[in-house]
Amino acid sequence: MFALRGDLDFHSAVQLYEAGDKELGPGGETGAVVIDCSHLTYCDSTGITALLKLYNQLSAQSRVLRLASVPAFLDRLFTLTGLNQIFSLYDDVDEALAAHEAERGTLVASTDDPAPHSGEHSG
Repeated sequence: MFALRGDLDFHSAVQLYEAGDKELGPGGETGAVVIDCSHLTYCDSTGITALLKLYNQLSAQSRVLRLASVPAFLDRLFTLTGLNQIFSLYDDVDEALAAHEAERGTLVASTDDPAPHSGEHSG
């Protein structure tokens, strides 16, 4: 998990790329990446491109990008452009982390369950 603060634009997108590279590189976490956007004050097309790049890189690894506390200006932009259908948006960090834990719990539970239809059909 990491947080975005201030402006996400041409000058600061490199920091998002660096944080993403750290998450994606050897020794990085697995599963979802949660980004706290509560202190984000501005985001231009370069910032959106950086978020999309991170989303695509995570998706290629079967991982999820979760954006928490997205400011109203960015939420509106995501809605207008349809990006709200791509990004997983959450009201706050706790909700995003809870979704991650619920997903992990479901995955763990499903691997422990016996085969669901064994012996039910005898032909």
